[in-house]
Amino acid sequence: MNLPAEPHILPDLLRPGLALVFCGTAAGERSARDGAYYAHPGNLFWRALHEAGLTPRRFAPAEFPQLLERGIGLTDLAKRHSGNDADLPRDAFDVPALVAKIDAFQPRLLAFTSKAAARAALGRAIVAYGPQPERLGNAQVYALPSPSGQARRHWAIEPWRQLAFQFHEMRAC
Repeated sequence: MNLPAEPHILPDLLRPGLALVFCGTAAGERSARDGAYYAHPGNLFWRALHEAGLTPRRFAPAEFPQLLERGIGLTDLAKRHSGNDADLPRDAFDVPALVAKIDAFQPRLLAFTSKAAARAALGRAIVAYGPQPERLGNAQVYALPSPSGQARRHWAIEPWRQLAFQFHEMRAC
């Protein structure tokens, strides 16, 4: 007997031909409640996209589907759980599912929006901000400082700007 799959907290925003996909760990409680990525007012994601030059203006979280028009997608490692990383079950991160999505949709860049997400997906304990030596599928991998308000002491916009530079270079080709 096949049981129905649990629904995703937030839908993936993916399609073939994207230049960039952002991958977080899991939807926060506010994002889960609002049905929008990075919805907490203290989260810097939307501000960072604009300040780094990835979007022409600061989008509201509910406008996340419009990122597809800019060649940008969104997903999470834990699609069926929400909350703080420390509160997620041990098996919440589905790395094989992420790898399958990256293989299927073939983005050129994959940016993890925290070291925790990058460590889980890359399977190593130490990750520096910026480009990583590994590729997932054909995607060049980046690790970014978390935009979460809870990670503010580690915040820096420069790795986001490096990613934006690479994004624009790839799109110009």
